Amino acid sequence: QVQLVESGGGLVQPGGSLRLSCAASGSIWSVNAMGWYRQAPGKERELVAVVSSGTSTNYADSVKGRFTISRDNAKNTVYLQMNSLKPEDTAVYYCNINYRDGAWNYVRWGQGTQVTISS
Repeated sequence: QVQLVESGGGLVQPGGSLRLSCAASGSIWSVNAMGWYRQAPGKERELVAVVSSGTSTNYADSVKGRFTISRDNAKNTVYLQMNSLKPEDTAVYYCNINYRDGAWNYVRWGQGTQVTISS
């Protein structure tokens, strides 16, 4: 069973920065993609950023130019550097992994970490 452990959330002022980390552990043959999603109160969960097994990345339009996703393949860890944070970035951020174990692909979610942007 693969587990994801997230860290790095918190409370920051508008314009500040945070760095989220998510480490995957367990039986993983290969990682197809890792990414971050977020869910604000009363809203649906949405994609923030994803990085594929190579270096391909994809970002939500709302975070382009402010957020950067990166991966450490050796550690099965994904990071989200968030700069120029805005109050509308406030949400619970969830890590996601799409991986292969044997003949099957699986998807797992982290427990979520709260990010609050407020003065």
